[in-house]
Amino acid sequence: MRTFHVHRLDLADADDAATAMERIGSDRHGIGLMKRKMVHTTLRVGPLPARAANIIKQEMLAVGGEAAVSRGVIDCSAPDGPVLLSATHKQYGRFLRKLKPQPFSLARLGEQIRAVLDHYDGREPQPFTCRGLDVDLRQRTLIMGTLNVTPDSFSDGNRFFTADRALEHARRMIDEGADIIDIGGESTRPGSRAVDADEEIGRVEPVIADLRREWPDIPISIDTCKSGVAGAAVTAGADMINDISGGRIDPAILAVAAQTGARLCLMHMQSTPETMQREPHYDDVVAEILAELQEMVNRAVAAGVARERIIIDPGIGFGKTLEHNLTIMRCLGEFHSLGLPVLLGTSRKSFIGRITGREVDDRLAGTLATLAHAVAKGVQIVRVHDVAAARDAVRMMEAIRGAAR
Repeated sequence: MRTFHVHRLDLADADDAATAMERIGSDRHGIGLMKRKMVHTTLRVGPLPARAANIIKQEMLAVGGEAAVSRGVIDCSAPDGPVLLSATHKQYGRFLRKLKPQPFSLARLGEQIRAVLDHYDGREPQPFTCRGLDVDLRQRTLIMGTLNVTPDSFSDGNRFFTADRALEHARRMIDEGADIIDIGGESTRPGSRAVDADEEIGRVEPVIADLRREWPDIPISIDTCKSGVAGAAVTAGADMINDISGGRIDPAILAVAAQTGARLCLMHMQSTPETMQREPHYDDVVAEILAELQEMVNRAVAAGVARERIIIDPGIGFGKTLEHNLTIMRCLGEFHSLGLPVLLGTSRKSFIGRITGREVDDRLAGTLATLAHAVAKGVQIVRVHDVAAARDAVRMMEAIRGAAR
């Protein structure tokens, strides 16, 4: 009896499909015709008015794709709802053409769908230029080294509280391979209280100034929610503003980023550091965070920040339960839907301790597992404490990701 072998191919995109066909000797012309038919993409859109959602469903089914809506949308007992679409790229092309004459702003929705598809399927470089750093984020994940000039941060509070000790640690991280140094003067651990802006400036400003003098080419980020601190930090030499509140605590920080041209990282956080872990709740954690991040980006752009200078961060551990954090990690690829670089901070965090049973200073192995997963999911920047180990893990994953089939 003849034996047959069957295995599932892991095809991430049309290029993977083309490579698989080339390996079995398919005709080159046929490869061009078929490669986009072999990869299905599933999108969630909405919420849409019930009538618009039903039009979407009908048009997607008409081109051979699939569409799922809620029961309430089908019988119009619900006013609106999300829609799940699944189709090949060729089917999406036909579907988007059918949306152009439709009512309910569906032509505009089609433009948004096209932008998301182009971003995921694109092979254009994603340049990131800052000081001496000039890289393609599609090819390389950046390592952001964490420097807390605080007495009470959850992991390294009081270890680098003086300017001399902070500068010494920054030197070590740069030598170990940090691409960016992120300096913070206020703890954001759960339950922490805010400090006065003048005190925060007094902690970070001399460190930034000294680091800039010694390392003129290293990008420096200021981790703050306060516009006054951000302004002082950029004046001292910082290139990026990393705001864990996404501009909510002090909206004037958006104007600082716009006026100075600093890059701006907008992170999602439910509530404040003092209250964020008091029973955080989401109905759909990924969808809700994505929607809030989109609103943050819209507000930043409206304030004058160039969209290409914005970075987003889903905010692991900031107003999330263990289950929320794990769901975010599993779905990291979905955060590329906004077409912006994604920054992720998992280093030594409590959800790793909950899984492994390890204390803060013994969570390196768990952290490296999250970093490897992040690189596999296309995350462009990882914020870490242990730079040397993180660099090895990231570069290894990049090598695997770039290997030819």
